[in-house]
Amino acid sequence: MSLPLPPVLVVDDEKNMRRSLQTMLGDEGHAVRTAESAEEALNLLAREEFLMVITDARLGGMSGYEFLGKIRSQWPDLPALMITAYATPKLAVEAIKAGAIDYLGKPFAPEELFHAVARCAERHRLLRENAALRSRAGEIFSLEQIVGDSEKMRDLRQLIRTVAATDARVLILGESGTGKELVAGAIHTLSGRRAEHYVRINCAAIPETLLESELFGHERGAFTGALKQKPGRVEEADDGTIFLDEIADMGKPLQAKLLRFLEDGSFTRVGGTEELRVNVRLVAATNRDIVQAIAAGEFREDLFHRLNVVQFNLAPLRDRGDDVLVLAEHFLRMFRARMNTPAAGFTAAARQKLLGHRWPGNVRELRNVIERALILETGRDIQPSSLPDFAVETRLQKNTPAMPAPDESLDAALERLERELIHGALEQNNFSLTRAAERLKLTRHSLRYRMQRLNMKLAAGDGDPAGSID
Repeated sequence: MSLPLPPVLVVDDEKNMRRSLQTMLGDEGHAVRTAESAEEALNLLAREEFLMVITDARLGGMSGYEFLGKIRSQWPDLPALMITAYATPKLAVEAIKAGAIDYLGKPFAPEELFHAVARCAERHRLLRENAALRSRAGEIFSLEQIVGDSEKMRDLRQLIRTVAATDARVLILGESGTGKELVAGAIHTLSGRRAEHYVRINCAAIPETLLESELFGHERGAFTGALKQKPGRVEEADDGTIFLDEIADMGKPLQAKLLRFLEDGSFTRVGGTEELRVNVRLVAATNRDIVQAIAAGEFREDLFHRLNVVQFNLAPLRDRGDDVLVLAEHFLRMFRARMNTPAAGFTAAARQKLLGHRWPGNVRELRNVIERALILETGRDIQPSSLPDFAVETRLQKNTPAMPAPDESLDAALERLERELIHGALEQNNFSLTRAAERLKLTRHSLRYRMQRLNMKLAAGDGDPAGSID
């Protein structure tokens, strides 16, 4: 379904004329509200959205011309049509000067009225489409934005290509900063719905009391402050895609309503009784442990199964190997072009420092680190001193148990942990092999052997040659 047009406001002090116009426009499929005075009409305009105003020139109280002046000053984008029994060229000019888009003299052919209303309806649709296009400007998502050369990222891009071509619902799981929004956007961009609206809602950012209204809309008077009828975001996304981020933060009552919506696309606005239906593709995401949320009774298991047609599990940055450096180079090129800085690369020590960090904030944290480095660095290559010491960031992970990643063996997890510990010791000791060995309670020879086994190279440090562990 397409979003319904707002009603037409008819203002005339003659009851029969109001009824006649209401009947004619109603037969053409338009909703109509009426007012017998300009004062009453101004009150309605302050509370509701209208497609256009049709007003008589002569009204009891404020005249139609004064009324047009009020409309032009308070609602300059609202078109108004003037009707009068005293049609003269001079009055027509006055009406246009007052702000009317057209002027009809009584009696008039119904086709003249319908043509004027149709022009306003088309104008409203074009304004709505332009607003949607502007809202999406600069937010084009593509697979090229999902950067990484690791096998996990290649598999992810292939899965996006495969799933995007369908209308299957998608559930994206992953830590904060792993790129869930990029995946959702790429799915929409590669889908058959790409020309339609892509609507995003962060369920954690909207108070629970307002989230239902934001999602499904509300009727006038549904609650305190609901002065106008408001279509929901699902209506805006009709024939397109809606992305519900942080869906595990949605309250249980609204989860039940969402479950019903997912059955056939039907819903009712808050405070309404009319059942509406839309055709949208739903993509959801959360950074929470969804199984834990279900076990704690915070998320409905039946809703999980309804959403979980295709599941994406995004790997944290610490499990993506050299993608850290690939992404660092990507962000370096991106920020260098914007900031016009001389830095064009990383020293070996800076690369090692980037590889040694666990990145609790994932790709978002790395992006901020590279931006900071380019602000501080004055040379041609980014030095370790331009990177953070990661003291606070490391503490964010201190209580996290060292668990193997999905599909990672115990031996691989132990090797990864050993590499991280050695990286950390080297970083804390300015990449001096001698002092790092002392910190780890190892001999220099033993540390060198372990690094050779792990295929690790040592950057320049205190008395240790760059790129060598000999």
